[in-house]
Amino acid sequence: MNAADINNVVANGRHCVGIPHTPYTSNPVPAVLSRAKKVPECPVLGNRNWLIHLHYARKELGVCKILIQEDLEKSKGMSEYANYVMGLILRHEGKIQESLEYFQTCHSLNPKSVDNMKQVARSLFLLGRHRLAMEAYLEAERVPQKPDWEIYHNLGMCLMHLNELEKAKGYISKAIQLSSQECSYIALAKICLLHNDIQGALHVYTIASEQYPDSAEIATCLGLLYIRANLFQQAFEKLGSALAHDPTFTKALLAAGSMMQNHQEFDVALSKYKLASHHKPESAVLWSNIGLCFFQKKKYVAAISSLKRANYLAPTDWKILYNLGLVHLATQQYASAFHFLSTSINLQPNSGNSFMLLALTLKHLGDQDNANQAFQQASKLSPTNASIPLNFSIFLHSMGAQEKAIIQLKRFTDLAQSQKGQSQEMVDTANSLSAVLSEDDNATRDIPRTENTDSEEHPEDINGRGEKESGERDSQDTTQETNTQIEMAADEV
Repeated sequence: MNAADINNVVANGRHCVGIPHTPYTSNPVPAVLSRAKKVPECPVLGNRNWLIHLHYARKELGVCKILIQEDLEKSKGMSEYANYVMGLILRHEGKIQESLEYFQTCHSLNPKSVDNMKQVARSLFLLGRHRLAMEAYLEAERVPQKPDWEIYHNLGMCLMHLNELEKAKGYISKAIQLSSQECSYIALAKICLLHNDIQGALHVYTIASEQYPDSAEIATCLGLLYIRANLFQQAFEKLGSALAHDPTFTKALLAAGSMMQNHQEFDVALSKYKLASHHKPESAVLWSNIGLCFFQKKKYVAAISSLKRANYLAPTDWKILYNLGLVHLATQQYASAFHFLSTSINLQPNSGNSFMLLALTLKHLGDQDNANQAFQQASKLSPTNASIPLNFSIFLHSMGAQEKAIIQLKRFTDLAQSQKGQSQEMVDTANSLSAVLSEDDNATRDIPRTENTDSEEHPEDINGRGEKESGERDSQDTTQETNTQIEMAADEV
């Protein structure tokens, strides 16, 4: 049978009609040639990227890490996507340095990828290496592509941490022009506050609230800024709007509670703080404010317990230590008060209130000389605080220094006349003290007089009331300082 006859054979093995069936034989083929050559196996990179992405999107990070390790072993570490996702997982777990190494591997595998550069820069930023992070973002900016708002925003954040505020403001403004993102507005407002430009920050937040009317974050930040500008009605409206959109938003609850606390509505403030504690129990500012509420309700044990919890969460916060010293001074635990106040002064040596409370503590501990020096330092640091000269005058009177006591009382009188809103109890205490020091007409000539049935008290009683008033006044000032701390926390988050 020739070749043509062979081609006429049907595919099912039957022969065509009329064609003789002749077996076809071929020449024997050597065994070496008949054996099929096996193609060498090469690792296929990325054949399981879809599976890695699926588990990562489902937050099944344990399974995802196992798949990534297997993929990296097969590819000998050459899989870009596996390295990328592993870096994201490690960053989520707080292992920033290890995540940086994986992102650097991605960058070495694909040096032209902007995403890899951004992730390297982000890890550097989280490690506090802001200069290197800025250089990485600048390298990503130089890659020819469509302008990316995220790069300009993060460049502004790096420059803000490097205290180059004008350049930072320019980059963040450019980011807002490219894409009006909520985080960019907050960063721009924070730069304005660093410049002490409250009106500029209000303008930025107002525009942001128009862009994001349902944002609890923007409404809370604007409310906190209104508190800082003493616009309490507008602040109350904005905080109410924030809680209307998100009733469990912690920063809004803290801010609303602090406003109620400043207006002596302690039960309402505690209800806000109780709700906030369910969602953010690790907040040191929250427990500090709770402690002050209990202190002003005369529940000293609960106040000390709350403040010590705040101190446990933030051991280097000088305001919490100051509040602890105040409460221990009110409960006549003078050794503990001295411990907390001295620690607070070591952390913040520019607080006049801290030195005043330290002076009162030293007086009760019998160290009159150091108490006198502490009062003098408090007067230098806070010359406009009316409670300092009043307490200083009471202290000098108890020491028998009548002339110096008269001078300090005259200082209080001048401050009380120039500053409105002084406590009635402070004025009553000053009137009682002036009655004792009435031998000098200059000391009593301009003292504001009010109706007071206790004007005939003995100097010892006046001394006690003066310290009590100082404590109450300081608790109000401390609340204001704590509110400022809430504002800082709101800006940083």
